[in-house]
Order: sequence, then C-alpha cells, then structure tokens
Amino acid sequence: MSSVGGNEERWSRLVATCLVGGVVFGLSIWGLYAAAAAQSPSSPRRSWNITSSFKNKKKKPIRVYMDGCFDMMHYGHCNALRQARALGDQLVVGVVSDAEIIANKGPPVTPLHERMIMVQAVKWVDEVIPDAPYAITEDFMKKLFEEYKIDYIIHGDDPCVLPDGTDAYALAKKAGRYKQIKRTEGVSSTDIVGRMLLCVRERSVSDKPQHSSLQRQFSHGHSQKFEDGASAGGTRVSHFLPTSRRIVQFSNGKGPGPDARIIYIDGAFDLFHAGHVEILRVARGLGDFLLVGIHTDQTVSAKRGAHRPIMNLHERSLSVLACRYVDEVIIGAPWEISKDMITTFNISLVVHGTVAESNDFQTEQDSPYAVPLSLGIFKVLESPLDITTMTMIKRIVSNQDAYQKRNEKKAESERRYYEDKTYVSGKQGHP
Repeated sequence: MSSVGGNEERWSRLVATCLVGGVVFGLSIWGLYAAAAAQSPSSPRRSWNITSSFKNKKKKPIRVYMDGCFDMMHYGHCNALRQARALGDQLVVGVVSDAEIIANKGPPVTPLHERMIMVQAVKWVDEVIPDAPYAITEDFMKKLFEEYKIDYIIHGDDPCVLPDGTDAYALAKKAGRYKQIKRTEGVSSTDIVGRMLLCVRERSVSDKPQHSSLQRQFSHGHSQKFEDGASAGGTRVSHFLPTSRRIVQFSNGKGPGPDARIIYIDGAFDLFHAGHVEILRVARGLGDFLLVGIHTDQTVSAKRGAHRPIMNLHERSLSVLACRYVDEVIIGAPWEISKDMITTFNISLVVHGTVAESNDFQTEQDSPYAVPLSLGIFKVLESPLDITTMTMIKRIVSNQDAYQKRNEKKAESERRYYEDKTYVSGKQGHP
C-alpha cells in the first residue's frame, strides 16, 4: 500500500508541475501577443506568429542607387527614377557635379544646386548624394556598398559611354550588382535643348527650316515634323506618346479629405525648373492638398508667343505630377478661374508667385483671378527663386555654340540607340 501511495503522490506532483508550466507558458505567449498588439493598435485582432516576427525584424530594406546629370530635368528623368524605385524599397540618387558634366558632356544648363532641388522634389526619391562621379569607380562603388548600404546600381537601357569609349557601369555589371530599366521614349535633355535652339534660330533667321542645321538637333536624329497645315514657325510635334497608364503611374491616386484646405495654383510650367518646384513647395505648405492647373498649349502660345510652349501639355503635366509637393493636376486648366470651378474643386485659396514671366493679372481689367480676388481667397506668394522659363531659354542663347556642339555629339549616340534598341521587359523596371 505504501508503494502504491508513493506512486500516486509522485504522479500528482508531476501533473501539478505540468499544469503550472502550461499556465506560465500560456501567459508568456499571451504577453508577447499583447505587446505586438500594443505596437499595432490599428489591427489588434490580427494573428501573430513568433517566427515571422523575428524574420520581419531581421528583414533589411533593399536600397537601390541611380545617378545622372539631371540637367534640364524632365518627365523622362522622373520616369526613370520611378522605375528604379520599383526595384527596391529605398532609392538613393547621385547627382553628378558640374565639373564632371563639363568634362564628359559639355556645359550644363542648370547648376548643381538647382539640379539638387529638382531631384529632391521627385516623389520617388528617398536620399540624394551631391557631386557624384560621372563614372562608377572602384572606390565610389565600395563607398556605395559599405557606407550607403546599396544593393543594386540602376541605369537605363541606353548606353552610357565615357570619352575613352568604355562603359560607365562596367564595374557594377562585373560585380553582379547592376539592374536595367527602360528608357522613356520621346524625350531627352538633348531634345529639349534642341527645341529651344530651333526656336531661337527660327526667330532670328529667315532661312527656310530645311536649311537650318538646328533642325537636326533633336533626339532620334529626325528632322522637324509639323502637323498638317502647320507653318514652319509652329511648335514641333513631340515624339512623346501619352498613355492613360503613364498618367496613372505618376498620379497619387488619392483625393482630398472632407475637411481638407485645398490650395490652387496655375500656370504653364513649361521647362519645369527649380523656380517652379520652390513656389509649389511654398504653396503646399499653406494647406492640406495642392491642386495645380496646367494651361493648354493654345493658351500658352497666345500669352507667351507662337514658339511656346517648348513642352506640350502632357509633357508638362507629367513633370508637375512627379513633384512630391503636388497632389493633383488639372490637365488643360482654364485661363480664368470661375466661381463654378472654385465650388467644384472646393478651393480654399488661390495663389500666384511674385516671380513670373508676366504679372499682367495685377493690372489687367479682365484678370483671370477676378473671382477669387472678389471672394477674398487670392494671395500673392513671395517666390523663393528668381527663375522663369525665359531664364532657361536665355542660358541656352548665351552659350548657343557650345550647346549646339554638345547636341551634335549627343545626337549621334541617340540615333544609334534608337536603331539598335531592343524590348526591355516591364518586370525589370515597370516602364
């Protein structure tokens, strides 16, 4: 009997120990779950897995690097940055120094500090490195991998050849850390400079267009094309083919909240530059949602002259949409702001910068801002930078010979690109 009693006592102790251990373990699990739920109050009922939690803590964001001159920055640059960002979690952008551009390509139209403003304003960019080298050297690549924790170096499918004929990204390719994206069709800095040079030529010389060497300054190596019935002095037909998909890719996809303070600013935004970016930044700071109206080509031409705009409506719209300070655009906004428009978009304040190509609205009898002025919702903002589209054009004119030579050199490499190009899968960079 004593033996049986001893066994029962030992069995009881074992059961009790198991029960206590189970309760302690259960409380531990509950504590971990509660801690996780406390960190995520928006989803307290979600299932929680210990293994996945440890994995998530260890997961390192994929950091990708893309560099460029970003001179006369346009929607093609922005689309390249968008594609690069899609290949990782964080996008670091290197902006090439003025000295490096001069040594490898010729004089830049926009200096480094303006190019930095432009790149930093692109909504897909997370970090910017100033004074980046034109070519990826061993030392700089090591710095990217070790200091900036870069996983991959990105570039477009167009060749980037150094003056000695070598590939600027050869080292990155050799290291197995290179990825390629699709170049945006229909635009390049060379093309834009060419458009301006052509306008200057046509305005100052009465030669027939076919006799002008500037006709060959466009990307693709094509001569100028005009719409049926257009005169030689008309705006050049862009090679850009706008699609609804591209507009969706650039859009935020979110409207204003029910109580949002909506700020409205309008303009041509031709040759989108640092002056535009800075006034948009100031305007966005006045409210919760920035709505930007972009005038039609016809309106810009009527107000600025037959050779304007340099960029067409869809090109200008994409450049503005890529700006991180912009929430929405009206493509083809009316010149005059009506009461109905203010009501439709629930506009709280209409603004305009002090620096503009024309401030006639302040003296015009038929001011486009007459309605918001009468409603007391119009404000003139101090422009941070004294830069206009004409500033950019004058820079080209003042150094016309140098830019013409640069374009002639670049046009040949672009011609070869379009002759030899192959399809690049959207899986690499979502073109």
